[in-house]
Amino acid sequence: MIGRLVIGLALYMVPFALFSQIPSRKELDIEAFVEERFAMQEEDIPYEDLYESLLQRYFQPLNLQEATSAELQSLYLLSPLQIQSFVKYRNRFGKFSSIYELQAIPEWTLETIENILPFVVINSTHPNQSNPGFKRIIKAENAYLLFRQRRVWQTRKGFTAPDTLSNGDLSNRYVGDPNDFYMRFRLQQPADFSFGLTLDKDSGEKFTWDPESKRYGFNFLSFHYTLYNKGKLKTLTLGDYQLQFGQGLVFGSGFSVGKGAETITTVKRSSTGLRPYTSVMEAGFFRGLAGTYSSGNLEWTVMLSRTSRDANLQYIQDSLANESSYLSSLVLSGLHRTVSEIEKKGQATEQNIGLNINYHQPNKAFRLGSNHLYTQYSQPLIPLERIYNQFEFQGKNNVTNSLYFTYNYRNHYIFGESAISKSGGMGHVAGVMSSLNSKVDFSMIWRKYDRSFHSRYGNAFSEGTRPINEEGLYLGIHFKPSRKISWSAYYDYFKFPWMRFRMYAPSTGHEWLSRIKFQPNKQFMLFFQFREELKSRNVLSEHQTTNQYLLAQGKRQNLVWNLTYQPSRWWQAKTRVQQSFYRISGHKSKGYAISQDLSGEIGAWKLSGRISLFDTDDYENRQYLYEKNVLWAFSIPNFYDQGIRVYFLAQYKLSRRLTFWGRWAKTTYTNRESIGSGLQEIQGNELVETTFQLRYQFNR
Repeated sequence: MIGRLVIGLALYMVPFALFSQIPSRKELDIEAFVEERFAMQEEDIPYEDLYESLLQRYFQPLNLQEATSAELQSLYLLSPLQIQSFVKYRNRFGKFSSIYELQAIPEWTLETIENILPFVVINSTHPNQSNPGFKRIIKAENAYLLFRQRRVWQTRKGFTAPDTLSNGDLSNRYVGDPNDFYMRFRLQQPADFSFGLTLDKDSGEKFTWDPESKRYGFNFLSFHYTLYNKGKLKTLTLGDYQLQFGQGLVFGSGFSVGKGAETITTVKRSSTGLRPYTSVMEAGFFRGLAGTYSSGNLEWTVMLSRTSRDANLQYIQDSLANESSYLSSLVLSGLHRTVSEIEKKGQATEQNIGLNINYHQPNKAFRLGSNHLYTQYSQPLIPLERIYNQFEFQGKNNVTNSLYFTYNYRNHYIFGESAISKSGGMGHVAGVMSSLNSKVDFSMIWRKYDRSFHSRYGNAFSEGTRPINEEGLYLGIHFKPSRKISWSAYYDYFKFPWMRFRMYAPSTGHEWLSRIKFQPNKQFMLFFQFREELKSRNVLSEHQTTNQYLLAQGKRQNLVWNLTYQPSRWWQAKTRVQQSFYRISGHKSKGYAISQDLSGEIGAWKLSGRISLFDTDDYENRQYLYEKNVLWAFSIPNFYDQGIRVYFLAQYKLSRRLTFWGRWAKTTYTNRESIGSGLQEIQGNELVETTFQLRYQFNR
């Protein structure tokens, strides 16, 4: 009590201006969050899923009165020392009196508090434990209807009149119009319940009611109804959902960053458990029923799922005139624009039965868990034979089991998971995150995934997009010698024991990154970042000198200079320069991009825009530039050749409940006469796209 009084008096003596620097829970700035954690934007990262996972965390904030160290780590914002300091403070002084008390936690700076505010609340009350009635549902804290339309205004080849082929058939064309439509309805009360409906139609897809092709108006529909904290029933969900437990070897859906400019907190996967699925990606989720039951130090999660998957279906005619079929591949694009794409829709049925058991010590420092997942397809999956894929999954069903643990000892997190699939292939990952002192944080993670390890929903730390056919060791460091300067770096060595796509021999490689950041105050921030990646690929056939496949080492280097200046809360300017170099088989190429951003607020308006120039020698040097977009949408286009990119984004609050967004973007190429290829081809050198969005909030 005395300690609490002393802290209260100390905070009272702090000038009020200091308090004004700590805002209440604010709207999530996805751009700042992503740029800090992704080293370089690349095409193989599922950004939409990542952003939806961030949105889930934003709408389901952690209650700091009860949050565990594992839950705090799942935010990827706090070092082990900061988490340990938080737990010690709360254990000593009890529940927090207000958000301002976070300033009193040792090792927590104003920057730390500002970064974490979108994802946490200080709440001393518990939600009504009974099932939500009609009155509680209609008064939900997060209740809104959102509608979005997007269009590219130049005519793509897929929307032109079809040609007549030599056999008299018409060429392939899109069956729908060029508009993207997206609608989301959400009712959610944090820690109580969540109801959501998401509908999506991509450009080229057709609004139609055709049960035979599994099209019901919108091309994709997603629904969930989830209850939280109903006695010992921690979570119960009906509809679409995701699971993330352990280090992602079995259940790895959801937000995970991996290698990035944040070199410490993002290497460990977090057991965020059962969560609703609200993205429009048409793969990577379960559909059915799942629940988490808590009893003492044990938690049980049981899941049942049955859903259709897009697939390439092949037929076999045997000698007895019986026709059977198999799946040559699962299709993950989610696009159904042409007759051939529509034919692949829902051709396979996937059923999953899963179980997670999680034990934690009373002080929650040690956790031990197991994952079990049985997956069955309606037809056998038999990939087309390729020299590199002979150890890939084949068959009608798969079983994956794992054991995982986490141990929190002072300022150190130790974690690991080992899994085995039906094939006998195994996957292992283990690591540690440590705060060596108040200025130095360190991380290390080792992984080994057999070439025959099969995990359909795995998303563990890896160089590839899946945990298969890989070994590696990652070392990361973060050093902050003063409040103004910080340095982050990592080195990752990886090995592929078997062949891969475009790698017809075992190979090794490495990647390292270094970022120096200088931020003397809240108004000014400058960083310089360098990344190098060395990875093998096949030598082009015309350069092969023997009848054996030869590999060449390709070296990619990226440099980024970034300056952000925000003299007031009303406007901000950002300048970014990035360069790239690529070398392979004696050939050298390069590229660069320069961008200038300006954003500000004027009354009810929020405005932002950018102009950028790019010039690259080839596709290997394509430049990725994260762009601001309408709320909860993302845009990370890549550019190559030569040209200029301009976009403008406006947000206007029409009323207390209704908000409008409008976005216009134009890319002009100076050395092209057409853009894209195939049915996406546009004749000309310009591409203009617009996005419009409306959100109505019910309880404002």
